[in-house]
Amino acid sequence: MNDMIKNIKLLNKIAKVGTDKLDRAYFNVGEDVDAPYGIMVRSANMLDMEFNPELRAIARAGAGVNNIPIDRCTEAGIVVFNTPGANANAVKELVICGLMLASRDVIGGAKWASTLTEDVAKQVEKGKSKFAGVEVRGKTLGVIGLGAIGGMVANTAIHLSMSVVGCDPYLSVEGAWNLNHHVTKAAQYDEVYAKADYITLHVPSTPTTKGMINKETIAKMKDGVRILNFSRADLVVAADLKEALATGKVASYVTDFPTEEVLNVPGVVAIPHLGASTEESEDNCAVMAALQLSDYMINGNIVNSVNFPAISMPRSTDYRLCILHKNLPSMLAKFTTLCSEQGINIENMTSKARGDVAFTMLDVNDKPAEASLDALKALDSVFRVRII
Repeated sequence: MNDMIKNIKLLNKIAKVGTDKLDRAYFNVGEDVDAPYGIMVRSANMLDMEFNPELRAIARAGAGVNNIPIDRCTEAGIVVFNTPGANANAVKELVICGLMLASRDVIGGAKWASTLTEDVAKQVEKGKSKFAGVEVRGKTLGVIGLGAIGGMVANTAIHLSMSVVGCDPYLSVEGAWNLNHHVTKAAQYDEVYAKADYITLHVPSTPTTKGMINKETIAKMKDGVRILNFSRADLVVAADLKEALATGKVASYVTDFPTEEVLNVPGVVAIPHLGASTEESEDNCAVMAALQLSDYMINGNIVNSVNFPAISMPRSTDYRLCILHKNLPSMLAKFTTLCSEQGINIENMTSKARGDVAFTMLDVNDKPAEASLDALKALDSVFRVRII
C-alpha cells in the first residue's frame, strides 16, 4: 500500500469499537473528511450521492444495502460490503419476542391495565379475559428464508417445542449444516403456507419477493395464521393483509417495519425497526465492517461484498495489482500479455468471478510505472485498477 493515509468517511455514528479497528497509520477516520477512499454507513441514504473519484469501497454496518446504489458502485469499481450475520442474534431474539406478541395480546392488555385507577386487582381479574391468547408449544412455525437469522429462529423454535418447516431455495451448505435436524425442509413456499400456524419472513426485498404475502398466498394459509415480518415492509401487500385481518383469516401481524397502511390496524403489532438495535449488534456490525474495509484497502482481499466476488490471497510481494473488471473471455490473457509487454513480472495471481463481474489480483515484483497502470486501465471492460 502506498504511503498516503486514506480518508474513511463516517456517514452515520459507527461504534468506536469498530472504528478503532482502522489502523491510524493507514487511515484518517471521521465524519468531516474530504475525498474519502472508503465510507462506513448504517442507514444514511446514498442513492443520490455523488461519488468522488477516489472512492474505492463502501462498508455497510448491517445486512441490508437498499440505501446504496449497487449498480452505480459496480460500474465505478467501488466494492460494497455488508455484515451478514453480525446482527443475527439481536434480530432472532426480537423475532422470538414477536412470536409471543403474535400469540398473546400483551400490548393491548398492558395499555388497558395502565388505565385502571381503583380496585385494580378486582378489575384485572374481571377484564383479563379480553386479552386471552394461545401458546406456541405444539404449533407449527413456517420459516421463509433459512439464512443467518431464519436459521437461528428455526433452531430456537425447536427448543420452544414447536414443529418447524422452512423453505429457502438458496440455502447454503453451511446454512444447512447449522440447522437443527428436526427442522423440516420444504421444497416450495406453498408447503409452508399450508402447514404453518405461524409464518416468519427472513428474505431480502427483491423483485421476486416484493409482495410475496398477498391475497393469493394468504388464501393458501391456515385460517387464523399469525405472520411475522422482520425483513422488509414491502414483502407484504398491506391492503391484502388488512382485509385478511378483518375477516380473521390472519389472526395477527407483527412487523418491525411500520408503515402508514398498517399503523393502528386491529391485530397489528408495529415495532419501530428495533431488530438490530442492541449494543452488541451495533458493535458486531461496526467491527465486521471495519475489518472488511481495512483488509480490502490494505491487501485487496474481499469478504462479504454484495457486488464483487469473494477473493483473497496471501501477500507474496511488496506490490499488488487489483483489477476490477467485467467477466469476459480472455481478460486474464490480456492482463498477463500487457504485463509482459510492460516488463512487469507476475509472481502470483488469482481471479474470481461473480456473474457479470470479476476481480483479479496480481502480485508483482516491482512497482509498475504509471504508464503501465494507464495501459491496464485503458483495456476494454476494466472498471478500476489499484496498486497497493
